[in-house]
Amino acid sequence: MWQRLGPGTLWRGSRGGVELRRRSTLEVERKHGGGGEAAGRGRGGAQPRAAKRVRNEHLKVVCVPSSFQARQLILQHDLPLSDLDRHPELDLAIDGADEVDCDLNLIKGGGGCLTQEKIIASCAKKLIVIADYRKDSKHLGEKWKKGVPIEVIPMACMPVRRKIVAKYGGNVELRMAVSKAGPVVTDNGNFILDWKFDNVSNWKDVNVDIKMIPGVVETGLFINMVDRVYFGLRDGSICFRDRHLP
Repeated sequence: MWQRLGPGTLWRGSRGGVELRRRSTLEVERKHGGGGEAAGRGRGGAQPRAAKRVRNEHLKVVCVPSSFQARQLILQHDLPLSDLDRHPELDLAIDGADEVDCDLNLIKGGGGCLTQEKIIASCAKKLIVIADYRKDSKHLGEKWKKGVPIEVIPMACMPVRRKIVAKYGGNVELRMAVSKAGPVVTDNGNFILDWKFDNVSNWKDVNVDIKMIPGVVETGLFINMVDRVYFGLRDGSICFRDRHLP
């Protein structure tokens, strides 16, 4: 069940989603941040505003980045920077998502940082996700049409593609770069495959099966990991939904 946090202004145009994510991020910071926590930071579009608030209000947060971009943001705003060697257990991880289903399972990795993001999430006591209403789906694949990102060792690219298609169908594409020739290369020096799947029901088993293929580093499926999702709605209000444990 969704819980509404309050009304706001209706935003239109391309910046509407950014503004909704910004307000949702600030709501998360008010409710969950500032008490001396070690927090994991993702690379979502609303993170710069949140970083400014942490700095300007002198919130006591130690930040552990999940990507090069997130690390640069932390340094840019002169926030306390740490890593998993010094803070192997995090109080909170805040990140975005490409899609969220009705069970709060996620597809992530559109920006290419899925492995680091999942490591950070796995080390956190709580994982809070922020998105706008356009990311909310009844089932994965309903709105996100770019597929499930899968990070692979470069030499295993073709074998992994063939095995996924043979077992689960769909189409697997090597993600190509935009501003350089050749494929996208992750912060870990690997390639990303995007699996545009057909009908899938048991994501937990599928996620485990794909990860067991030699050469697969990680998938962009975040299954049973999220504690709460904040959504910025079309009317400018913010709602959240908690995962209900069995």
